[in-house]
Amino acid sequence: MANTENKEKEPGEDKLERLKVKVSQLESLVADREADITQRDGRIRGLEQDITERDNRIASLEQSLTESEERQKQLEENLSLAVTSYRQTVISANPDIPEELIKGESLEAVEQSLASARKLVDKVKQGLEAEAMQNRFPGGAPARTAPDLSALSAKEKIQYAIGGASS
Repeated sequence: MANTENKEKEPGEDKLERLKVKVSQLESLVADREADITQRDGRIRGLEQDITERDNRIASLEQSLTESEERQKQLEENLSLAVTSYRQTVISANPDIPEELIKGESLEAVEQSLASARKLVDKVKQGLEAEAMQNRFPGGAPARTAPDLSALSAKEKIQYAIGGASS
């Protein structure tokens, strides 16, 4: 019987040894998993810090963009006022050009419209001067000269001298 007990213990001991090996393997696996989790937690914390830094950078850039847009709006208003003032100055300096012909939303556009208006006004002036030259009459009454009597007959000359009408 002692032999039977040894045989019975051996399988139990063998099973116990196998369980101990399994437990040891599982403990090793758990330790590896915990190390992986710790490592992942470290990476996650690093990524969270990166996200926080990027969020802060985005907020800073959005603030800069808002400030830039406000500054641009102010500059556009100032430019509009400057162009309007420049247009009025150009109109005042060129009284011979109708103000409706001088327009534009930029300094260059005002200059271009001024140049176009000058060309148009010059062309109209030239046309009016040419028309005036064609319809030109001498100033004052024509000079009085004696009538040319050389073509008249003797009788007509006598009647003219007397002041009578011709018959």
